[in-house]
Amino acid sequence: MRKLLFLFFTICCLPMMAQAQKNDADSTSFKGYLYNKEYNVYLQIDFYHQNVIVPRQEVYGEMAGYFGDCQDGRKWLFTSATIKNDHIAEIEIINDYGSEDLKATLTKVNDSTFVLHQGEGSTIKIARNRKWVKMPKDLTFSKR
Repeated sequence: MRKLLFLFFTICCLPMMAQAQKNDADSTSFKGYLYNKEYNVYLQIDFYHQNVIVPRQEVYGEMAGYFGDCQDGRKWLFTSATIKNDHIAEIEIINDYGSEDLKATLTKVNDSTFVLHQGEGSTIKIARNRKWVKMPKDLTFSKR
């Protein structure tokens, strides 16, 4: 009887343990620091808790993340992020003045590579040598 009871509990609990392990493994995909070496830009994101504070711009409160430039203090803010599945998240982005906005997707290629695709709306720009430089529609980032 004990063996039968043990077998019953094992069979009932096994799917729940497997699901919990899957959720734990997946809760860090869209969280962390992502870097693009070519343009020297980065993403600081947490799409799960949406509690990222933008440095020196705390007045905006907690957000899903931001797009930053290592050579300039301007930021593009992620006002909302929705995780569609294990590999794709949709993002709404505005600049720190609120004058430009766009919709984008962040796609997980593998554990350490992500692609930011700019969709409808404005184009993300950064300042280089006193001029605005438009970012390409698709930017590849590496997780650090």
